Amino acid sequence: MNKTSYISRQVADLKPSGIRRFFDLAAQMEDVISLGVGEPDFVTPWNFIEQSFHALEQGYTSYTENAGMLELREEISNYLHNSFQLSYDPNDQVIVTVGASQAIDLALRTVVEPGDEVIVVEPGFVAYVPTVSLAGGTPITIQTKPENEFKLKPEQIEEAITPRTKAIMLCNPNNPTGTFLSRQELEQLAEVIKKHDLLVLSDEIYAELTYDEAYTSFAAIPDMKERTILISGFSKAFAMTGWRLGYASGPSEIISAMVKIHQYTMMCAPTMAQHAALEAMKNGKPSVQEMIESYKQRRNFIVSSLNEIGLECPNPGGAFYAFPSIKATGLSSAEFAEQLLQEEQVAVVPGEVFGESGEGYIRCSYATSLKQLDEAMDRMKRFVEKRI
Repeated sequence: MNKTSYISRQVADLKPSGIRRFFDLAAQMEDVISLGVGEPDFVTPWNFIEQSFHALEQGYTSYTENAGMLELREEISNYLHNSFQLSYDPNDQVIVTVGASQAIDLALRTVVEPGDEVIVVEPGFVAYVPTVSLAGGTPITIQTKPENEFKLKPEQIEEAITPRTKAIMLCNPNNPTGTFLSRQELEQLAEVIKKHDLLVLSDEIYAELTYDEAYTSFAAIPDMKERTILISGFSKAFAMTGWRLGYASGPSEIISAMVKIHQYTMMCAPTMAQHAALEAMKNGKPSVQEMIESYKQRRNFIVSSLNEIGLECPNPGGAFYAFPSIKATGLSSAEFAEQLLQEEQVAVVPGEVFGESGEGYIRCSYATSLKQLDEAMDRMKRFVEKRI
């Protein structure tokens, strides 16, 4: 007798994260240098932690408002205004979420109906396509090209649009490539998006981590604020991955609808984490700037080293990832990553997990110390020399 499966088809068809697979493999080995998972190596700044302690000591252990503490939403609103010249009403245009990942999930579940198509740019974060599918939408991928530095072009959006297209997901700076889109490039994309009346889910989690040019939020482009859901959080720039705290800002109608889903599925983000984030918003800029300077130094080192090894690597404008080509080795990205891990105990992520256009590349996170990066490059050099 065949046993009935109680797993939905949508979930059964989901592939496990390719990033996590290599992270789990590396965790079982000794002397591994991980350039895999995108997580800062910095400990959360002490003043953020201390503020969380004070909140606990003062008895702040209950639920907050579903949308998050009003004081925190006010500080997020102030931060977005001071940093990116954006104005959001903290009362109904900001929601505090359990990481930026939950903000993405809430946004998609709020706006996507069965049959709606959502454009996803690749190489891109591995969660985008599955999250669109879980929301009942149809992900339509655009494969960006290395000859364009993996930058999305307006004509690519035009080609992907159908009568069913409702939204587009953007990540700037990009994970995994580190590609950074300038204000002028965003304005060119905005013209197509306005023409076709699309909604934009703008993942700006790496907005602070830009090194060569000033950052422009997509919501700051003329006429785009009312059609953009800005998604960000505290994990990357503020070194608060384990605190699981993010936020979304956008039109009040959309944010209020997101709060409805949030109140039934999550209630609120962790109270003590919200207090730590409050301190980050108020007094975190010096710590963030210090980390940015360190990342820039590491970026310059790893990009130079990879090119010297023979793995062509452009200079990423943001985030903390390098995305070198491994085509010269004759290996697929999965083969390269697996063999490098087994032979030299260096963990990287094969580009194929980020979309078809990621094949032939690997993602190397430089969110680790220069000492570790130096050793990792020595090991990778030995590995590559045997194959080129």
